[in-house]
Parts: sequence; C-alpha cells; structure tokens
Amino acid sequence: MKIENINTFGELKQSGYKSQSIKDELRYNLREKIKTGKSAFEGVHGFENTVIPELERAILSRHNINLLGLRGQAKTRLARKMIDLLDEYIPYVEGSEINDDPFHPISRFAKNLIEEKGDETPIKWLHRSERFSEKLATPDVTVADLIGDVDPIKAANLKLSYADDRVIHFGMIPRANRCIFVINELPDLQARIQVALFNILQEGDIQIRGFKLRMPLDMQFVFTANPEDYTNRGSIVTPLKDRIGSQILTHYPESIAIARTITEQEAKLDKHQSEVVYVPNLAKDLLEQISFEARDSEYIDNKSGVSARLSITAFENLLSTAERRALKAGADHTTLRLSDFMGIIPAITGKVELVYEGEQEGAATVAQHLIGSAIQTLFPVYFPKIEKLERPDAKTPYTDIVEWFFTESGFELLDDATDEEYQKVLDDVSPLSALLKKYQSKLDEKELYFMKEFVLWALVEYKKLSKDRFAQGYEFKDMYGSYISKL
Repeated sequence: MKIENINTFGELKQSGYKSQSIKDELRYNLREKIKTGKSAFEGVHGFENTVIPELERAILSRHNINLLGLRGQAKTRLARKMIDLLDEYIPYVEGSEINDDPFHPISRFAKNLIEEKGDETPIKWLHRSERFSEKLATPDVTVADLIGDVDPIKAANLKLSYADDRVIHFGMIPRANRCIFVINELPDLQARIQVALFNILQEGDIQIRGFKLRMPLDMQFVFTANPEDYTNRGSIVTPLKDRIGSQILTHYPESIAIARTITEQEAKLDKHQSEVVYVPNLAKDLLEQISFEARDSEYIDNKSGVSARLSITAFENLLSTAERRALKAGADHTTLRLSDFMGIIPAITGKVELVYEGEQEGAATVAQHLIGSAIQTLFPVYFPKIEKLERPDAKTPYTDIVEWFFTESGFELLDDATDEEYQKVLDDVSPLSALLKKYQSKLDEKELYFMKEFVLWALVEYKKLSKDRFAQGYEFKDMYGSYISKL
C-alpha cells in the first residue's frame, strides 16, 4: 500500500509497517549500503580509510557521536550526510509536537488521541529531509531553548493549572524526537546546560520546572567540537563525555590530490567563469600547497588549524582575478597567471590565526610568504633543484636565465597585460624556453606560459633573481646586477 493511501493508524497496521528506533533505522540502512558496496558518505573525500570506517562502526553500535577536529574538517558535512541513512518517510501522529510514533506514543497528547480514536487516529508522514535539527552552541543558549519550559499563555488559554504537564512548551530536543540532532561546538555550551543533557542521553527522561516526565526520546545525537575549545573557551564536562558512545577524530586532507578534489567540488563558480579562465594543473597544485604550507608555518597558530575553506575561497578569488583581467581587456578567454595569485591574499588573511611573530610580520606579508614557500616546495618536482651554495664558476641549468637578466633590463609583467603581450614578454627570455624544452618537453601548450612564469618566481624565492612590485605589475631583475647599478 502506498503511503499516500495510509491516513489512519488502522490502515498503517494493515499495511504491515513495523516501526523501529532511529538508531536501528540508521544501522539497518548502513548495513544494506555496506553489503551492496555503496558509499554512505558520498562527496566526503580523504576520510575513506580513517574517519568513515570509525563513523560506520559507531552507527552500527547505535552510539551517540562526538566529531572532534579543527575547523574546516567537514564535521558538520558528515553529520548532515547521515540523513541519507534514514528511511525516506516515517509515520507520526497528526498534530503531535514531538513526532510521536503511533506504535509507541510518548506524549500525553498522542496517548490520549490514540486512546480516544483507536484505529481512526489520523497519521501524517515525515520525510527524512525534515528529520535533521542543528543548533550552534553559544553561551546564551538556555535549558528552555533546548529542553523546554512552562508556557503561562498556554496555561491561561487552556485554563490549566501549572501542575498539569500540558502547560509545557517543548524545546528543540523534544521537538526533534525521532530525528538526528546536531549540537555544533559543544564546548561553547555552558557547563550547567551540558548537565541538562545527562538524563536525555542516558535515562531518556526530561525534567522541566519541577515536572519529571518519563519521555524516552528516540534520537541520534551528533556533537561537534574543536580541540582548541578545550583550553581556550570551554570544555565538555566529563560525565557528558562519558555518555557519548564514540568520539571520532577528523583531519585535514593528506595529499594535494584529495585537497584539489574537495576544492573543485566546493568552489562556487558559474559557467561563464569556468569557460573564460583556463586553470593549469600546476596552478591547482600550487593553490593547495599554500594551505599545506600554512599548517606548518611558524607564523600561524597550528592549534587553531587552517580550514579547507582557505583553498576554496582562494580558488574563487583566483579565477575572479583572471576573469576581471579578461573583462578589462575585452577578451573571451584567458589563462591563469602566477601573478594572479596576489589576488588570493584577502582569502588567506581572514582564514589564518597568527602567532606573535606573524602579527609582527603582518597578515598580508605572511600570505606572500606562504605563496613563496609553496613555489619553493613544488619547484623541485618539475625542475632540477636549485642549490643554496654553488661555486661561482659552476654552470647550472639556470645560469643562462640569470645571465639574460644581467644583460637585459626593464623586464616587466603587467597586471592588466593582454595574453598576447604577456606571452611576448615571456618569450623574449630565450633561455627560459630552452629550459622548458629540456625538462618539460611534453608540457601542454596551454600550460606553457604559467610554467615559464613559475620558473621566474622560483628563481626569486631561491635568491637568484630579484622581484619588485610597482603600481601596474612586477619587475624582475638580476639580483647582483641591480645592486651594482644602484652603486
């Protein structure tokens, strides 16, 4: 029988429907996915062999879960993906504030209605998308918000005394009965509010203003927390931690390939932007490497973490920088340039927590350090390593390029140069073309000029060339030649 034809408790019984708790429901549906080899957490990358197996074990164990990890580690995403493990629809008693199961009613309203109408009790169907509630823990959250309070207006309207439990206005948790309930940043919840969760997690009853109601709420709790919170802002009280079945540690992407997949999936780009700007593979790797450098930087507080949102928003900024340049030039297409990376600095400065040394340097300078460090890290992957100490007369793969800059002057890469102007300036450095022909001979034509510029920026980072910023762009010079000319 189709659910649209089931409108009463009697019809529900005749259909053969059997109710089960939400934890059993999640467990059963997860078992089916595992048996058929389907992913239960599709779209979450990098956790396949670490977090997701632990999360699946917790669900199979019917545990309430605490996801512990630094910011931007997909904790809330994981909790929201659990919706896909719920049944598509479940029945509830029509008019119930707390989604009463007709087979196991827990509210006074539902019990009285079923007692009065029996099989004629009207029922409604709740879709799984409506079975997810989320609350950000803040210091101003009260017990009344989460659990409930006495409602004097309801008491007056119904002419009830305060001794009657029908005067209770239920909070967010009872109203999320038979749902997944997520409390984000749990340590930020005041300790006395955390204490109010004890009975709900363990005994299943709720206590409001002297009422002790035996209401075995059927819920799947998921908490998220940041380890930094344990020391800086608050903590999870020990008895509450004891009542949470599984604590699962999340982490950042462990490789550039995974990080790229996440960024490309999450970045909000429109079709026009993707068509106008071509992004070389090296540029995508370089962008992700910046986040990896930030997590190891001496200027950034690694206890605070560097969110995956840094790469996502930086990627959006990067494409917007190139798109703006193309629009100003009246071009239909353009290729990303390394100098476009200066456009991501606003996306970096707002995403990192600086330590004292970083504050002294300044956020923008730290961002430039990170870009430089990423270039240094990736350069040996594509070209021979540049040694710090070399004999003055030693010939290296980069000697011809450095000598070219010693004899030539006025090499400028302008921010708003057209693609033709940009390519001509780089083509003029003939040793640069020879270097790429030798070490990157199979490079795609579209990637060629980004790689040329990459070499120049790397030579600056390794102190072989100097780079100066002026109003319209960058000027590259031989390091010692420019010094001598000043003398």
